[in-house]
Amino acid sequence: MSAFVVAATAALQEVPLVNAYIDDATNEIVYRDYCDISVAVASPKGLVTPILRNTELMSFADVEHNIAAYVQKAKNGTLSLDDMTGGTFTISNGGVFGSLMGTPIINLPQSAVLGMHATKMRAVVNEKGEVVARPMMYLALTYDHRLIDGREGVTFLKSIAEKVSDPSKLLLDV
Repeated sequence: MSAFVVAATAALQEVPLVNAYIDDATNEIVYRDYCDISVAVASPKGLVTPILRNTELMSFADVEHNIAAYVQKAKNGTLSLDDMTGGTFTISNGGVFGSLMGTPIINLPQSAVLGMHATKMRAVVNEKGEVVARPMMYLALTYDHRLIDGREGVTFLKSIAEKVSDPSKLLLDV
């Protein structure tokens, strides 16, 4: 999950409209200069989405440590309202339950949510034209079309996919 959080954080900074929201009171677009990512973790009563705050300042290790702490709190039933309130973007991981495809629902006032699905071996054609087995995962991005059009949505999703497919670039910050 940490690779997706780090990749999504970088993509949110590249495509800031996905990290923005529409202020219903003023009908204006509000751009955030921070990334507070809600991550889905399992609790005895279902999935909950505590928030990793200021992920733009976190390392992989920081992300992993914070997710592990939230997983423990979710298991113990000790998540607080503060742990769950806010967030600028959500990552949901139905793949851990075997989901192959799905459409996550936006948690307003967020403008988008990323759905990660199960990784399965699939036949793909490589650069040499050979059919080979590779692990493949479907990603789904649901976004508020009042704010984000297809170009931004696809650019954002492609950025995440490229970063996760070569995590060394994230680790080396290139």
